[in-house]
Amino acid sequence: MKLTANGIGIHYTLNGPAGAPVVTLSHSLATNLAMWEPQVAALASKFRVLRYDTRGHGGTDAPAGAYALEQLAEDARALLGELGIERTHFVGLSMGGMIGQTLALKHPEIFRSLVLCDTSSRVPAEARPMWDERIRTAETQGMEPLVEGTIARWFTPSYIAGHPEVVDPVRAMIRQTPPKGFAGCGHAIKMLDLTDQLPRIGTPTQVVVGEDDPGTPVAASRVIHERIRGSELVILPSAAHLSNIEQPEAFTHAVLAFLGRQA
Repeated sequence: MKLTANGIGIHYTLNGPAGAPVVTLSHSLATNLAMWEPQVAALASKFRVLRYDTRGHGGTDAPAGAYALEQLAEDARALLGELGIERTHFVGLSMGGMIGQTLALKHPEIFRSLVLCDTSSRVPAEARPMWDERIRTAETQGMEPLVEGTIARWFTPSYIAGHPEVVDPVRAMIRQTPPKGFAGCGHAIKMLDLTDQLPRIGTPTQVVVGEDDPGTPVAASRVIHERIRGSELVILPSAAHLSNIEQPEAFTHAVLAFLGRQA
């Protein structure tokens, strides 16, 4: 399904009972809402599950130019508004977690709870040239040169070797990401700087991270956990960046248990 919100066409899906509390799922850079497939059935047994493609990804419009995290957060808020959803649980992974933090700081009233997965609250200035290089590669050469390096960060080597039937569709998601969308969101991510504001978040929060995540490591999740009062920290063994895919059962169990405690 697709609707217009915040000036763009946003692609989304809804699963689960119409009257149930809503859980909104926000995906990582260079994927799309299909990234959450391992969680949908279990979540939809108890919740109304809203998945959407972030600006520049999947079936959502990909305007040219640099995006901002505030813009991506407003896209999500506008989508909820158009769908008549006043309050939601929010689960965001990587870029999705950055969107979640931004929204929780600006519009806490829309959240029942917040789950921040394999994400960070700050991109240090010294890392920005790396993001500039990735953006330049996407804009000049397309997504193909970024595929294998991204996969190596997203999954442990043993998982890549042993689960091609899972990893190959993720490769396809990366390849299919519009370069304009990757670049636009890359500009948003490289300016991430929310750490000092995190103590303002009063929403019940769970922080989930793969033990072997090299891009947004356990240390980054500990920073978030320490600054959001009362938050829970869950470290998933034998998982890298896309912990919801590499350890789907453990990830889903942790998130469902947390959401259950917020009822």
